[in-house]
Amino acid sequence: MRAQIDALDLAPGRPLIISDADEVLLQFVQGLEIYLERQGLWLDLQSFALTGNVRRIGTNERIPASRMPDILGGFFASETASLKAVPDAAETLAALSKRAQIVVLTNVPQDQRAARAACLAGQGLDYPVIANTGLKGGAVRYLAEAAGRAPVFFLDDIPHNISAVAKAHEESQRIHFIADERLAKLLPPCADSHFHTTKWQLAGDFIHSRLDETGF
Repeated sequence: MRAQIDALDLAPGRPLIISDADEVLLQFVQGLEIYLERQGLWLDLQSFALTGNVRRIGTNERIPASRMPDILGGFFASETASLKAVPDAAETLAALSKRAQIVVLTNVPQDQRAARAACLAGQGLDYPVIANTGLKGGAVRYLAEAAGRAPVFFLDDIPHNISAVAKAHEESQRIHFIADERLAKLLPPCADSHFHTTKWQLAGDFIHSRLDETGF
């Protein structure tokens, strides 16, 4: 991960927006549901989790946790290049790119990094993609150090990632973003976030206002 960040050409002193991909820039759950249906499966959105919520069509039998790595591995291999962008993501970030540099920090498998970058670029989201593993606090801190003393904004759908970033880089502005409104209803806003939304236009307004306040 550090080698990927070291390869970036970040401008010191310029605001930095670090965005997750799944359920922030890309419609992960909708893509997963389409893939699961082709496998004779469906996603029972009873909680903010995948394990335990995947069932067989017809019998409603729960798929055991031991099978989930293979299912998700097959999904990423098959669908990473074809997921659809979240509405207004490209337009909002294009406007923000006039004031800030943008990096995508995603927990996609390393061998799917190029496919994810191509998928994003093909939908107007042509920004550097960093393939991360695990919690994102360390990566955000390292990215922030590379960008120098400037505002840092972090967007993610997973509360654990937001809390990890709050600990690793307390001064960051953290947005809890969940594009799929069905998922957004399943858990409250993360306590370590500064803003919660399902809409890119609102996220953009928040970032613009914070940049205005800090003179950037």
